[in-house]
Amino acid sequence: MITLSDATARQPRAGSELEAALRQGPSHAYLFQGPTGSGKSKAARAFAAEILMVGSDDPEDTRRRASLDPSPHPDLVWLKPKGMSHAVKEIRDRIIHQAPLSPFEGSARVFVIEAAEALNEESQNAMLKTLEEPPPHVHLLLLSAESEGVLPTIASRCQLIEFGALSPAAIEEELDGLAAPEVLHAAAKLAAGDLGRARFLAGKRGSELRTATSRLMTCALEDDFTESPWLALLEQAKSAGDHSGELVQAEFDNDKEEGIKHTKTEIEEAVRRAQRKTRTGMLDLGLHLAAAWARDWAAVAAGAPELAFNSDQIETLEAQASRIELNQAREAVSLIQETRRSFQLNVSEELALEALSFRLEQALRV
Repeated sequence: MITLSDATARQPRAGSELEAALRQGPSHAYLFQGPTGSGKSKAARAFAAEILMVGSDDPEDTRRRASLDPSPHPDLVWLKPKGMSHAVKEIRDRIIHQAPLSPFEGSARVFVIEAAEALNEESQNAMLKTLEEPPPHVHLLLLSAESEGVLPTIASRCQLIEFGALSPAAIEEELDGLAAPEVLHAAAKLAAGDLGRARFLAGKRGSELRTATSRLMTCALEDDFTESPWLALLEQAKSAGDHSGELVQAEFDNDKEEGIKHTKTEIEEAVRRAQRKTRTGMLDLGLHLAAAWARDWAAVAAGAPELAFNSDQIETLEAQASRIELNQAREAVSLIQETRRSFQLNVSEELALEALSFRLEQALRV
């Protein structure tokens, strides 16, 4: 159980704005906007708890229940997308139809929509009336990592609370004790401000992904593709996708137990979307790591090893960088980023990674 000040310790401006909102009386709608892993969910849960404590017979118990994930508090409705998007039916059933109902406890109800950019246009338009004419006891919190994903008609009706990317130092402090210090230092630098990504990279699966990526780059440098190193990236991405699909299926199974009905087609499509979203996300992260490895070659070649992202692999990077020119390292980064962009065009992922491997080998050829 944490307080709002604890939850926003890494986001002082957002924390100050939310503290002021509580003093003045919270608005009916907020848009928490900022990069993934910047602490929006943590802050939203703490802010929701503060709102629900008003008028409660036992404020501290209300805070405790509202702080749990998932929360058993009857006046806190928290929606996460199933798969890649929020279902219109769920928005109607759990927000639009429930918003007019009086609070079960206290004097307020809070509705949180995580990943609001995953709301399709129909869902957002359906919410307009609730945002325009909200019942006095209703507070909506929309969390979004992509400003362009929320329609202007929705954003304009919300008070904007901006969250910035976390610094590597802040991330490293949050991860303290999860792995060896040198691993945490590298994970924090590789995470690009995303605490969740850093936590993943510091763990077993993240370590395996880093190993597979560095192996791919090493094979390209050494012109040795006998083991098709890109297949390891694909296998890890597929495994992660399958796991996400299982989690979504479990959510639908839980809905069924609670009497919430979904069609077979709806379930299958949501599972497939979740699998694809996670799979492509893992592949994109793998290419992000590959580009960071090539940038580290450039940093070392330029005489600035202290700028390397993979700070726990300096000896390997120095040995490899001594074999290439600075412009070759930069060309490698360009090729990797080009492949990352191509994944948005529904290309064959295996063919794209294989082609990238051979293009990297040509670019790095001495």
